[in-house]
Amino acid sequence: MTVLSVSGLQKSFGGVQAVQGVNFTVAAGELLALIGPNGAGKSTCFNMLNGQLKADAGHVTLLGRSLVGLPPREIWRMGVGRTFQITATFNSMTVRENIQMALLSFHRRLMAFWKPAADYYSDEAMALLDRVGMADQSERACGVLAYGDLKRVELAIALANQPKLLLMDEPTAGMAPGERIALMDLTGKLARQDDIAVLFTEHDMDVVFAQADRIIVLNRGRLIAEGSPAEVRANAEVQAVYLGSGAVFAGEH
Repeated sequence: MTVLSVSGLQKSFGGVQAVQGVNFTVAAGELLALIGPNGAGKSTCFNMLNGQLKADAGHVTLLGRSLVGLPPREIWRMGVGRTFQITATFNSMTVRENIQMALLSFHRRLMAFWKPAADYYSDEAMALLDRVGMADQSERACGVLAYGDLKRVELAIALANQPKLLLMDEPTAGMAPGERIALMDLTGKLARQDDIAVLFTEHDMDVVFAQADRIIVLNRGRLIAEGSPAEVRANAEVQAVYLGSGAVFAGEH
């Protein structure tokens, strides 16, 4: 089942065409990697999908419903979650309280502060933390967590709005190699269990080729390749403009 459909997406800044007529889809339970060199248009594309930037042209639909022109908050409520390159948590709050804040927002209870926020949705928060392997650290402040654990907390926060689509911007940035694979293994498992479509950007090609079901490649705002990891690995244009001589594929045969 197609969850996200993007067609003819365009965005210019002055005379620079950041995204030029991009088309792709993401299916339920699928991990689609969006890769390309710096300046390829990946972040611009992401920011149009969740409403942070207004597209100049094109269509973006989530399960057939248009997202074009909607503000980020409304898009989030429709079931589009997002994680960022730099984690965004409340460092002084506990892990559980961070998840509870996300749940309060999802259930439209953020203004219900006559009752302590910690009293709301505790069981639901713990269930989410259990899914990402962080239940045993629920009472620790986020400010003292290891970075890899923070990434798991961020994933639990993203799951709090029961997303149909999860956008992950450089999800493994700053993590050790073993942690990167583990985080994306977990993401793939959760995506398949809940039929969540996942679109992620990533610079670590080991992660991309090991974890993505499909890959799309941007260069100077234009989609130049799409397909399975094997198909993209073999694509001559990808090797020429992004992957260079092919050294990135060392050890992948």
